[in-house]
Order: sequence, then C-alpha cells, then structure tokens
Amino acid sequence: MSSFDLCSFKGIFFDIYATLIDWESGIYPQLLKLSQQLPAGDARREDTPETRKKLLRMYATNEKIVEHDNPTLAYPKILESVYDRIAAELGVPDTDDADRVAFGKSIGEWPAFPDTVEAMKVLAKHYKLFVLSNVDNESFARTLSGPLNGVHWDGIYTAEQIGSYKPNPRNYEYVVDKLKTDFGISKDETLMVAQSLDIDHISAKALGFRPAVWIARYAGDAAMGGNKEDLEAKGLIELGASYSTLGEMAEAVEKAFA
Repeated sequence: MSSFDLCSFKGIFFDIYATLIDWESGIYPQLLKLSQQLPAGDARREDTPETRKKLLRMYATNEKIVEHDNPTLAYPKILESVYDRIAAELGVPDTDDADRVAFGKSIGEWPAFPDTVEAMKVLAKHYKLFVLSNVDNESFARTLSGPLNGVHWDGIYTAEQIGSYKPNPRNYEYVVDKLKTDFGISKDETLMVAQSLDIDHISAKALGFRPAVWIARYAGDAAMGGNKEDLEAKGLIELGASYSTLGEMAEAVEKAFA
C-alpha cells in the first residue's frame, strides 16, 4: 500500500449502494416487518443485532442469485423477487402485494451515509466521477434527486444501460470503454472505489485494474461484501488503500494534492 498514489488517477468509478448509500439501514426495517409475521416466540421476530445480520445476509445471498439468473430484469423487480424468496426461506406463507411492490420501489429512499455528499464534493475537485451500479435508471434518478442531491457525476452507468448485473465482466469493461472513448481516461488512470469485496474488488483484480480503494463501511463487518483477510490470503483482491468512510478518503485526497 505504501506505493499507492492518489494523485496518479484521473477518474474514479463508484459502487453506490453500500458505498455511498446506507442500503442496510434502508432495507432492514422492511425485512424486519416481514419477519415479524412469523409466529409469536420465533426469535427472528425480535429486532436484535442477530436478526438484523441474518435478514441482511439472506437478502445479499438471494440478490446475487436473482441478478445472475435475470440479467435484464429491472432492479425493482429484482427486489420483489428477492422479497418473495426471503419470505419463503423464513416460512412466511402469505406476503402482501403492496409490501412487495413497496420493497421494490424503496431504493430512492435508502439514506446516504452522513459523510457521502461532502466527501464527493471534495473528490470532484480532483477527479472525474462515475457511477457503476446494479440499478435501473429510474431508481437511480430518485437516489440522485434525493439522498445524493448535490453530488456531481460526469457519467452514470447502470445495469439497465449495460444489460447485465455485476459481477459480470461486461459491466466493468463497459465503464473502461466509456471513460476512454468519452473522456480520454485510460484504464490505468481509473480508480475503483467500493465497499463490496466479493463482487467489486474480486472483479477489479481479475480484470486487471490497478489496486482499488475499499470503503470499509459498518466497521468492516457489513452483511454483504466478503471477508478481507480471507480474500487477501487467497490472492483474490488487491487493495491500494482502505478507509473507514468516504470522508476519510476525501481527507487523504486533499492531503495528497496539497
């Protein structure tokens, strides 16, 4: 990590949900409402750290499956399918259609992390900024006008535009092509910033990107993302730098360019 140079990049592409947006806090209340339909006495009805972790990991596991099997399905429909799968896994026999649809449309309501907007304003002074996200255009537009209001983007690339979901290599190849063609930024001048180790960081290393930045949200103990030590030991990821928040990264960038 000592050779990692923040000043050597011209463009950054970000994963959004879990990196800039606190998807866990956004999604958990709806999953808890679902689990509270279980019979009295079932521990999964209780709002505890154990319940939170269990429900969020169920979501993460099922989301990967549904996205892999349905690469062109709009993200709200992905969420609806995930909702049904979790209900079945929990043993909730009958789910409310309105709750399922609301779950699918909730993306734009998921909050930004407190440091996100100000940190992005700092980063925009030094880099071109890009989105590479497993989301549809309409849902991201709601995120952009809501929790990410005030954040400038030079390019927005969604799963809907690309026709597949990460970790499909074509999503990462798409952003490389767009940055080169539209902005003259080479792959070697491009930095990836993401929370998800097992999707984004594994893909970045496998596809030959320079060592990336890990934003270790949730104190590095997120429900989705993989185990850093395990993945590093297997040689599957290569981190240029790790920060606990995007705000911490922004501070490092300001110092680097000073």
